[in-house]
Amino acid sequence: MSLEELLRKGTVKRIAPNARLSGISLAKARRDIGASGTLYEKGEYDWSLAISYNAMLGAARALMYIRGYRPSSSDGHLAVIKFLEATPIDEETAKYTAIMDRLRKKRHRLVYEEYDVVTEKEARQALMWAEQFLERIKKILEQET
Repeated sequence: MSLEELLRKGTVKRIAPNARLSGISLAKARRDIGASGTLYEKGEYDWSLAISYNAMLGAARALMYIRGYRPSSSDGHLAVIKFLEATPIDEETAKYTAIMDRLRKKRHRLVYEEYDVVTEKEARQALMWAEQFLERIKKILEQET
């Protein structure tokens, strides 16, 4: 789906590019990575994965804000992923969109349906992906501001 279609459907809204919101979202993503690492060390793998995903979501929202967009309140998390799919982003960073969507689905399962569904390996991998994605988004933001 194109960015124009996302805007037309109300999945994504235009806003003035907002460096302040972007910075706040990026700071929250950094905080979430720290929290995810702490939870991982305590053996809380479900929540570690959920917070790693949240860090990726925050980093992606930072990119949206700096580019002048925000997700709709009704489509929330999915709107962020659709935005990433519809906007120019380098190939290496784009692979994280699919990873983020898989983590979103796993997070949904553990928050709303089941618990103890995340292995140590999955939690460690999610944390690594979140750290890598945050670094890539930071580089993009530096280039765009």
